[in-house]
Amino acid sequence: MSKPTFPMNAWYAAAYDVELKRQLLPRTICNKPVVLYRKENGTPVALADACWHRLVPLSLGRLEGDNVICGYHGLEFDETGRCVYMPSQDTINPSACVKSYPIAEKHRFIWIWPGDPALADPALIPDMHWNQDPDWAADGKLIEVKCDYRLVVDNLMDLTHETFVHGSSIGNRAVTEAPFEASHSDRFAYITRWMEDIDPPPFWRKQYGRPGKVDRWQIIRFEAPCTVTIDVGVAEAGTGAKQGDRSKGVNGYVLNTITPSTDKTCLYFWAFARNYDLGNQARTHELREGVAGVFREDEVVLEAQQQAIDANPDHQFYNLNIDAGSMWARKLIDRMIDAELKPQAGPHAVAAE
Repeated sequence: MSKPTFPMNAWYAAAYDVELKRQLLPRTICNKPVVLYRKENGTPVALADACWHRLVPLSLGRLEGDNVICGYHGLEFDETGRCVYMPSQDTINPSACVKSYPIAEKHRFIWIWPGDPALADPALIPDMHWNQDPDWAADGKLIEVKCDYRLVVDNLMDLTHETFVHGSSIGNRAVTEAPFEASHSDRFAYITRWMEDIDPPPFWRKQYGRPGKVDRWQIIRFEAPCTVTIDVGVAEAGTGAKQGDRSKGVNGYVLNTITPSTDKTCLYFWAFARNYDLGNQARTHELREGVAGVFREDEVVLEAQQQAIDANPDHQFYNLNIDAGSMWARKLIDRMIDAELKPQAGPHAVAAE
């Protein structure tokens, strides 16, 4: 049996908050079909999307109050997954339950914990506070990408591809020529790149709004297993942005959290947050659609990459210096997976060196 590619004991984004209504929303999270909905008081619920009776997806049924009615034979399940009604009988089989998943709402996302419920600590939800911070204006979308979620993480940890994939918007030669620093901790990996005294690419020229050279920054933070926040922006060249004074520029955060749907598909949730022109809703919409266009370019490359990987399963990849961030991200993911596999080892298992 092959090693899993994602840990189960983690919080994964299952939906944007606005997606979850008084309707049944089916999603596949870590190879597990789930059905999501809001109770009458607005609280989110996540249940396994398979009726206990004949495994028909509950998402094909309907909501009645806070309970889900199976669309096949009418079995009724409450928000804990317990069956509270069976047709044509008074006695309910006590084993008639469907799995209920820990769920939380934070940073405008609905988060689900597909692993051991006893370990589902809300304090472990990734920090994406910019998405709802009043000092920032943010909006984003969901992209369903036909690739291994780790390929999206790789893409975000190495932004040198901007020069070649996004040359008409956010990329220019300065991205590939500037040096970068890589660092990590037990849970995070970082890539920091400063591009000083450069001409800004088209996207940032428009955001900056005035002529002249700029200092540009990209500070990437990966939070295992699948969240990447990128501190980005430009400021007037030589005005101290690198030393901490960003007052002569514009600052944004690219927020990304990528949920494995299956082994080769994922749910890519992203948002762009800015700390300037906060009350301009038209600008928020324009930025969301503009960034969506940039990410569609990534989607094409990533899906083509997955197809090539599938066609060449024995191909050995070689890493360049620019892969430092993605290499550390994958190591942190593997550590989480290995930690979950250890309890399953046999009594005579030999510890790895």
